[in-house]
Amino acid sequence: MLGQRLEIRQGQGLVITPQLQQAIKLLQLSNLELEAFVEAELERNPLLQREDAEPGEASDPTPERIETADRAEMSFEDGRASDAGDAVDARSDDVYGDAAPGERTSDRMEDGQPGLTDWSRAGSGGGLPDGEGREQPDTRDATLWEHLQAQASQAGFSASDHGIALTLIDMVDEGGYLRGELGEVAERLGVPVERIEAVLAACHGFEPTGVMARSVPECLKLQLIERNRFDPAMDALLDNLDLLAKRDLAGLRKVCGVDAEDLVEMIAELKALTPRPGAGFGGEPAQTVIPDVHVRADPAGGWKVELNSDTLPRLIMDKRYHGVVSAGTRSDTEKTFVADCAAQASWLVKSLDQRAKTILKVASEIVRQQDAFLAFGVEFLRPLNLKTVADAIGMHESTVSRVTSNKYVSTPRGVFELKFFFTAAIQSSDGGALHSAEAVRHRIKSMIDGEGRDGDVLSDDRIVELLKEAGIDIARRTVAKYREALRIPSSVDRKRLLKAG
Repeated sequence: MLGQRLEIRQGQGLVITPQLQQAIKLLQLSNLELEAFVEAELERNPLLQREDAEPGEASDPTPERIETADRAEMSFEDGRASDAGDAVDARSDDVYGDAAPGERTSDRMEDGQPGLTDWSRAGSGGGLPDGEGREQPDTRDATLWEHLQAQASQAGFSASDHGIALTLIDMVDEGGYLRGELGEVAERLGVPVERIEAVLAACHGFEPTGVMARSVPECLKLQLIERNRFDPAMDALLDNLDLLAKRDLAGLRKVCGVDAEDLVEMIAELKALTPRPGAGFGGEPAQTVIPDVHVRADPAGGWKVELNSDTLPRLIMDKRYHGVVSAGTRSDTEKTFVADCAAQASWLVKSLDQRAKTILKVASEIVRQQDAFLAFGVEFLRPLNLKTVADAIGMHESTVSRVTSNKYVSTPRGVFELKFFFTAAIQSSDGGALHSAEAVRHRIKSMIDGEGRDGDVLSDDRIVELLKEAGIDIARRTVAKYREALRIPSSVDRKRLLKAG
């Protein structure tokens, strides 16, 4: 029989304060995301300020600050780095397992909705007198969409067709290809599909040639038509680009109905075309990778690991200003607001300090584990996982995972993401030390790169045999997987390439 009753149960649970949640989230932010977060906090919290914002500004001579912001480093020869605090170490796998940074959207239309841009300034200025009503010229390169929109405004479309063209342009990706179904566009705009196709055909005449194509063959076809080089044989070649990728020249000659000499000329014409017509236009600027950690050889031996001070925000809580505003508060609401701002500012400063120390501690242990790679190269990369590092520094695996996300280290061998150093282990055929998967991939690539010198092409089975002779026990399907990941063709395709070359 169903009924209701009241029970009291005693249990244990993990409760995380909002401040600790913030500290944990700060660990996985990249330096760019951290800078954006800090800027938002500076605008929201009047008690926070940058340490070097105004050198002449009066402040407490001993403010709370990030001690590691000026310089933080670990130098070790015996491989053991000094301990750092573990205040932000999460000790449970299910604590913020999905605490990734907020989804980042990169809409091309920053304000309003697609299609609602002010087109009055498109093109060359729309007939305004020289200098009248015009803004200063934009020094950045025009994006592909701006270039297409300017052409659409000058194409002589009717008002409705111009709207269709703008809708289609908004569906173009950075490579210049039209992504989306025309039927869906027709249904959304309430017009026949034939009218959408007619507007698209007119847009195919825009520069650069091949833009707004729906596939690679169509893009190449538009360029060939402009050059007056499109014929039935070339049409057959475009329909069988998969055979060209496999270097099946005999099959191509058969489907195109041409001899070997004509086929070579046709392939040369295709190579002169542009498969990504939109790639030459400006877009969102590429973000430069700024390393969070620097690793340098120590003259005394070993490696010196230090934080990149340029990526560490220098924040302080202005205690003197806090005292002034606290004395001027009148209502309970004002007192609560000032107290919350002071608590948030103090905790943020401490959290950033702890974040810097944790990154330094994890990076130092990774360098200690992978010192052979730094000294001798990728073939000496050791197998490493999160648990090994976590156990060595006394932290949880989830903390190490957060620290190594979106963090980069500058070494004498280049700039690498911290996760690069975590590779799977491959068994040794003689029972010796394990081999890193990255090192094995490098060895496979080196073997294949040397094929052309002696004219022999190594099959996957032969690579397995050579690796076993070197003490690496690996299956043939694993070799094939690594080879495909390196974008290396199969032995059959490589033989065709050697014959063709």
